Amino acid sequence: MFADFLRRLTAPAPERLPDPDARLALGALLVRVARVDGQYSQAEVARIERILALRHDLGPDDARRLREDAEVLESEAPDTVRFTRAIKDAVAYEDREAVIEALWCVALSDGQRDAEESAMLRLVANLLGISDRDSALARQRVEARQTP
Repeated sequence: MFADFLRRLTAPAPERLPDPDARLALGALLVRVARVDGQYSQAEVARIERILALRHDLGPDDARRLREDAEVLESEAPDTVRFTRAIKDAVAYEDREAVIEALWCVALSDGQRDAEESAMLRLVANLLGISDRDSALARQRVEARQTP
């Protein structure tokens, strides 16, 4: 289903992704982080849909469809290193820190900081060119918003 998209995403020199493809790539990365601990909860699904809706100005049905497509893409996508590097090359730098913050939102949506999710976020941040410090600050911003 996504073979052409994956070929373009993982090409040796990927071009900047058009907006619909960038949306799908971000969605797939959000799903990958949510699934890394082996538990893909309803809270994570809901958080992914909210992030996609807010980031791309989508209604609930469009956000749900995008998340469903992202789930399929994530299951068909190559390893995280190639996938994330391709996103780095295709997504403008100024958006990468916001991507890390969105990923932390998903990882922390169940109220727990899971070791597998934290390790995945360290890897993804590095591959996206985001420093450990900036990733930690993004995580702290998310934690502060979630604290009653």
